[in-house]
Amino acid sequence: MNAVITVLGKDNVGILAKVSNECANVDVNILEVTQSVLQGMFAMIMFVDITNCTVPFAHLVDTLTEKGEQMGVKVHVMHEDIFNAMHKI
Repeated sequence: MNAVITVLGKDNVGILAKVSNECANVDVNILEVTQSVLQGMFAMIMFVDITNCTVPFAHLVDTLTEKGEQMGVKVHVMHEDIFNAMHKI
């Protein structure tokens, strides 16, 4: 099972590291990541494998949302099935 994690907000040091660390803490494997900084705004999309996640998906969502709030950015986590359903033509 996979999920998509997006992070948006004002750029600051350690955003990628902090989100990655939260993923590692619960055995979420990062498969792909892309990030950009545009005029001081940070944007990142991560595609992650949640198959071996050691906490329920809702807990992962809450943890990353809270971590984002602490960093002053918006973190959104979406299960791959929902992402695909939303973007299906």
